[in-house]
Amino acid sequence: MSLIPKDLTPVLQATMQKGAGARRWQRPAWIDHLPPCNSACPAGENIQAWLAHARTGDFEAAWRTLVADNPMPAVHGRACYHPCETSCNRKDLDEAVLIHAVERHLGDLAAEQGWTVAPGPDTGKRILIVGAGPAGLSCAWHLRRLGHAVEIRDAMAEPGGMLHYGIPAYRLPRADLAREVARIAAMGVTFTMNTRVDDLDAAVAEGGFDACFVAIGAQAGNHLDIPAADGRKMVDAIRLFEQVEAGNAPLLGRVVGIVGGGNTAMDAARVARRLGAEEAILIYRRDREHMRADPYEADEAFLEGVKAQWLTSPVRFGAEGVTVEAIELGEDGALTPTGRLETLPVDALVLALGQHAELDILRKIDDVAISDRDTVLVDAMMMTGRPGLFAGGDVIGGLMTMTAATGHGKKAARAIDAWLHGQTIEPREKAPSVDFPMLNLPHFLDAGRSQMSALPPEARSSFAEVVAGIDARQARYESDRCLSCGNCFECDNCFAACPEQAVVKLGKGRKYTVDLDLCTGCAVCYDQCPCHAIEMLPEPVAALAPEAHSPLRFKVRP
Repeated sequence: MSLIPKDLTPVLQATMQKGAGARRWQRPAWIDHLPPCNSACPAGENIQAWLAHARTGDFEAAWRTLVADNPMPAVHGRACYHPCETSCNRKDLDEAVLIHAVERHLGDLAAEQGWTVAPGPDTGKRILIVGAGPAGLSCAWHLRRLGHAVEIRDAMAEPGGMLHYGIPAYRLPRADLAREVARIAAMGVTFTMNTRVDDLDAAVAEGGFDACFVAIGAQAGNHLDIPAADGRKMVDAIRLFEQVEAGNAPLLGRVVGIVGGGNTAMDAARVARRLGAEEAILIYRRDREHMRADPYEADEAFLEGVKAQWLTSPVRFGAEGVTVEAIELGEDGALTPTGRLETLPVDALVLALGQHAELDILRKIDDVAISDRDTVLVDAMMMTGRPGLFAGGDVIGGLMTMTAATGHGKKAARAIDAWLHGQTIEPREKAPSVDFPMLNLPHFLDAGRSQMSALPPEARSSFAEVVAGIDARQARYESDRCLSCGNCFECDNCFAACPEQAVVKLGKGRKYTVDLDLCTGCAVCYDQCPCHAIEMLPEPVAALAPEAHSPLRFKVRP
């Protein structure tokens, strides 16, 4: 019986399948992806890049890379809610990289070492910034790096905006804020404090400014429309913080109610405790699972003895206390008043219901459009309807955080610079992001993150800073925990794994290339890349033509 098959078609078809035979149908390419931490940062920091410098111990290079996007790392390392860590892929392996602590270390080290950044060559252009909060400070910093002259005017006595008057000192010590503001001033930014701008057109014309950026923030607290027998005992949280900062803290009494469930409410409750309240009670219409506050901030508040009255809403405030109505929370998130009332014997009521911007100076300008939500409408270049008048920060809405405002300031500075040169900024397409399942981590071991020391609850009676920073050793350790998601860090895995020796090293810092005369397209390099820095791309159509030889066919090594 013959063993030779009569029909060789299946065998022939097998040799023609993709990946079989001496014909390549795909090729590797090293592509810079967008790390999830970078993607999540509202300030647009290149977090992965400065962590890479910190990993090697070059902290100054790390700091300079960082401040190219954000001029206040010591401030943000303390007070930012670090969404970068929430998005960090490392959390799915063990714990997120302690990014904010490394950022704080770099900021503190820069102040200690006296690192500075020189302004750019003088352009002869002058820009007025109204508001010395995070958006205004960021915009001023980036405009000076571009060589423009900048003056900041603000109605308050000290620069910083909500950084100074809205974040308690136990989270952001004023000395650390002052040092980073001083660095901005040292670049040549002029600060004119205690100066309220009521007429923008007049201020721009009289000062000879070429452009104006409005970043007045949202410093007016939202109110609660309930009957109150004694309005003096009901204060909004922002006003409370301002009074504390000015040394005129009110006497709140023994029991204080705080209406709200966001981060400001947590701060208000902790401030009330520091002002002598024996009890600080959160009054919130939802439960803890659905509160708006960052979980860490809530944990810190409850650790300090703050209590909560969940699923309740205040309906009346008087001498007997605050009367609240029980609320039912449906599975769909709907809130239903029940009519069941209870009186809580509180001595004062603090309203932490969010803030809004006071836009009187912009309402006077016909070309400026304001939404029905009391936010200023701007175009893709952050310019209002009035040419040369830009706006950013809380006045245009969005996340309404210090980090988002800092990002607005940077974006506005670049837009102002482009406008002054008669140009526009085209939005750049973002690189694809990399999530945890796309990583290949067989060689990575668990390495829990560093622990930051903090004052014990019983020692938190003053406004002294609660959380301490990390040292240089810990900063390098945390930086080394970065998985370099989506970007090659020259681990040489691809170089070692290639069976055809087609991967070519280009030298330190220059990564790799592939010799297409040797590459078979087997994708071994792609499969073993730990950080998904390699993609397998299809061969160009021209290379797949029958008459094509190189690089469709690969050489046989002698």
